[in-house]
Amino acid sequence: MDRASLQERFGIVGDSDAIKNVIDRARQVAKTEITVLLQGESGVGKELIAEMLHETSMRRHEPMVIVNCGAIPEGLIESELFGAEKGAYTGAVERRTGYFEEADGSTIFLDEIGEMPQAAQVRLLRVLETGKFSRVGSSQQQQTDVRIIAATNKNLAKEVEEGRFR
Repeated sequence: MDRASLQERFGIVGDSDAIKNVIDRARQVAKTEITVLLQGESGVGKELIAEMLHETSMRRHEPMVIVNCGAIPEGLIESELFGAEKGAYTGAVERRTGYFEEADGSTIFLDEIGEMPQAAQVRLLRVLETGKFSRVGSSQQQQTDVRIIAATNKNLAKEVEEGRFR
């Protein structure tokens, strides 16, 4: 699909060299399994690019799971992402499936990843490196086949340098 068709289909507005470059790069990586980090100011359309990447990938036949990392309270983010076993914490009255389990075979879009607490970042790194995770309260490893697209308005390189992001 050419650039203009993609822009029309996904509602991406603009004809600057920067927009053309973003779309061309997205077209290049869409058919791969590579993890993608989208960086840019709030409101520039990072979610539209994530949707384009998913919908033009081999995973398009499964729904993309969208997670706003900044909207999940720090105490709940690990159970939301990875699931939890019954009794793992107060209020866990049944086994809960996490977003990574739901996204198996598809794409997970981690919006506002720069807001993710460091404890959850450690577990996320394991998923990035091995595709394995465990539910909160479980020692049993699970495997997931998921493509990760993340977005942030923060400069993650600077956040890493300052010890706030892994």
